[in-house]
Amino acid sequence: MTQRSVFSDSGMSLAIRTVMMPRDTNALGSIFGGHIMSLIDLAAAQHARAVAPKKYVTKVMREVNFLAPVNVGDLVSFYTETLKLGRTSISVKVEVEALRGVDNVHSIHVTSAEVVMVAVDRENNPIAIFE
Repeated sequence: MTQRSVFSDSGMSLAIRTVMMPRDTNALGSIFGGHIMSLIDLAAAQHARAVAPKKYVTKVMREVNFLAPVNVGDLVSFYTETLKLGRTSISVKVEVEALRGVDNVHSIHVTSAEVVMVAVDRENNPIAIFE
């Protein structure tokens, strides 16, 4: 039986979910932090597109806190919510949870981040999110 996420009960939206594979490990055998950061970036972009269907680029990742290691086989979920909506940018909170164990019953809060995404046109110039 899979445990319910504390983040789904918080009103945050599930942006992406994936199983961690051996190809994404570091020299210590846990999942490489850069891989988690790239998935945080994807989750934030998915959230921004759900708010307003535009092309977005990442302006900044701030407050990326690695709280616990992620292991091969973990089912990792990326939950998002809007922190601030500006004229051309959206700040997205991303919380990362790993479900661990054969039955995915051990829920662990592994990473937390804030990402600022900027809406851009075809020439990558900032544009208004809502016109």
